[in-house]
Amino acid sequence: MAGPGIPVQLGEKEAQGVYANLVLISHSSSEFVLDFAKMLPGLQRATVQARIVMTPQHAKLFLRALEENVTKYEEKYGAVRLPDGTDHARGEIGFRPPDVVPDAKE
Repeated sequence: MAGPGIPVQLGEKEAQGVYANLVLISHSSSEFVLDFAKMLPGLQRATVQARIVMTPQHAKLFLRALEENVTKYEEKYGAVRLPDGTDHARGEIGFRPPDVVPDAKE
């Protein structure tokens, strides 16, 4: 993980960033895969914007860094509130896609 004093080059394309409102996480014994996706209202499927693959050790360091930064954010701006009805155990965020209703056959 990059930290203070580590020079990092940021390309023009990467500096633009990508928007994601959903992350799908899978893992094996040797790596974690994070698929950052965007789900838009009215669409039936999400589109993966970026895939990040890292070792379990880096995943744990990433988790620690994210927790530290969320804590700093909340200290400065106040608590991050999750919407009512969010399934905290599953980590559901954002809006939910519409229920898929099978075509009625007459």
